[in-house]
Amino acid sequence: MKILELELLSDDVSKTEAFYNQVLGLETLYRDNSSVSFRARATKLTFHSSKNVKPVYHFAFDVPNNKLLEAFCWIESKTAIMYVIPPDKIADFYNWNAKSFYFYDNNGNILEFIARNDLDNASEKSFDGKSILSVSEIGLVSKNVTAQCDELFDKYGLTPYSKQPKLSKFIVLGTVTGLFILVEENRDWYPTDKKSKSFWTKVVFNHEGETRVLEVSK
Repeated sequence: MKILELELLSDDVSKTEAFYNQVLGLETLYRDNSSVSFRARATKLTFHSSKNVKPVYHFAFDVPNNKLLEAFCWIESKTAIMYVIPPDKIADFYNWNAKSFYFYDNNGNILEFIARNDLDNASEKSFDGKSILSVSEIGLVSKNVTAQCDELFDKYGLTPYSKQPKLSKFIVLGTVTGLFILVEENRDWYPTDKKSKSFWTKVVFNHEGETRVLEVSK
């Protein structure tokens, strides 16, 4: 699975544009009075203006698997990186054969840079915003994770990620190139104490050669 487009909400599109330009180094693809879009290599990322919604999402960007430490230093020079388990700021997902780190954007979204060693995506170029490969994960929140999992299987044929066992309140669907992270409402967004809530989300993704659209109203 690959995430081709991700559309989210932001209460301050102007500050969002500044953050993604200046901190992540993503160039503005499109801007009008109510939205802004960026290109994260394989994924188009769009924020639509909202008022007093205070939306908070969790999503992850893939980076070359030999560039995580370089990406860490590059981001840390611009904004604070979260502790995972102090004093560590890098999470080791050994069962996923991946490592990652986390930081907030201007909206309070939990962003993740993840390097997956199962992918052949090493780079010899110095890390910058153009090194970001894609949006590879988006968190989806519901009151019943098992029911949501069944619904996504019935509608799209999505199955659990082979490296993550299904849990009652946490299920991961997709493949190493793109994942939907299903979590129960009011669960802590790792590695923070921010509670997960559902907000409008639209995802255009490719699964088994077919482009599909998933839209979550709230």
